[in-house]
Amino acid sequence: MSLPRLHNTAARRIFLDRHALLETPQGAAHGSDLLKLVERLGFVQLDSINTIARAHDLILFARKPRYRPEHLRQLYERDKGLFEHWTHDAAVIPMQFYPQWHMRRTRDAAKLRKQWRSWRRDGFEEQLQDVLDHIRDNGACGSSDVGKGEARGSGGWWDWHPSKTALEYLWRSGALHVVRREGFQKRYDLTEKSLEPQLWGANTAPSEAETIDWCCAGALDRLGFATSGEIAAFWAHVTSGEAKTWCARALRDGAIKEIEIVGDDGSIKRAFARPGLADDPATDTTAPARLRVLSPFDPALRDRKRAKFLFGFDYRIEVFVPEAKRIFGYYVFPLLQGERLVGRIDMKAFRGEGTLRVRALWPEKGVQWGKGRQAALEAELGRIKRLAGVSEIAFEPDWLKPSIQHQFG
Repeated sequence: MSLPRLHNTAARRIFLDRHALLETPQGAAHGSDLLKLVERLGFVQLDSINTIARAHDLILFARKPRYRPEHLRQLYERDKGLFEHWTHDAAVIPMQFYPQWHMRRTRDAAKLRKQWRSWRRDGFEEQLQDVLDHIRDNGACGSSDVGKGEARGSGGWWDWHPSKTALEYLWRSGALHVVRREGFQKRYDLTEKSLEPQLWGANTAPSEAETIDWCCAGALDRLGFATSGEIAAFWAHVTSGEAKTWCARALRDGAIKEIEIVGDDGSIKRAFARPGLADDPATDTTAPARLRVLSPFDPALRDRKRAKFLFGFDYRIEVFVPEAKRIFGYYVFPLLQGERLVGRIDMKAFRGEGTLRVRALWPEKGVQWGKGRQAALEAELGRIKRLAGVSEIAFEPDWLKPSIQHQFG
């Protein structure tokens, strides 16, 4: 028997809706309104690169243009509505989800001790108790406050001093909690001092089975449709085997069903979805024509294969690619307009001169860059410049490039 099929336009709309990109970007962007947005997305990835704005700030701004970085800082540090931990990378996560990270912390405690014991041969484990004692006696600290006299390298993850490694291990495994960041550097305190016992106590934590169910169900609901691998990768808590088992059970129980998704190129992929997805109101909702600059780490783009399948958008961030081998640039921003990814733009805020400089823009294949689209871009850059902390926009000579023919492969 043939499976229900979701055509590409409907699939794009559902996906954009689940990522809060189908509606007009508007509304309050602080306090409970901001928290609701983060809950809807599940988490927001943190990143320190600040060519225009940091990734977490641009992710939230793309959906709520009234957003400013202090809003996230207040929600995180003052209101304690968020906590920081890992999904696929470092992220801020709604505090109400904290108990669901008990399984991740427990698994990290065993996994990282083994991995880092091999990687950090200079004895980070010997510093664990000293670090805990230092924080208990002195309060919240950063990596520069511990390990006095230890050899220090560049500060990159590959070159942590032993006490820095101990701090990270104690945080990842649950004994410490990141209470704030100063200059993007984490400040750690005792979890038992920072959070209420019902959040962190082992006796109140969900079972592994409960957490696996929460993770898989929550991932599918935030993606709209997904393979078991995509479900496993969303929070990066559960294994691929655990996600497959959950899907098989949910399919048997009628909680999900198999459907076919049509890609941008007409190819077909099987996925799981909630019953009735084809009747979801999002399928009849047209996205606003407004053009938006997205972060390379936007949750809608995190899965590059999925972005290519749904939108025909072949993207790779080239931060770690040697300059001579880059195709587009160090930190190039995707451009979303309506239900299409229409291009990518290389730009940077030069805050000392108060200018946002557009170096290059590549329309996607088949996208015409006419007066209307240019006006939409300039309107978005006018909004972006306030977030970036500049007052002027400058287009460099020959900034508009031929449409993209390249595929990364």
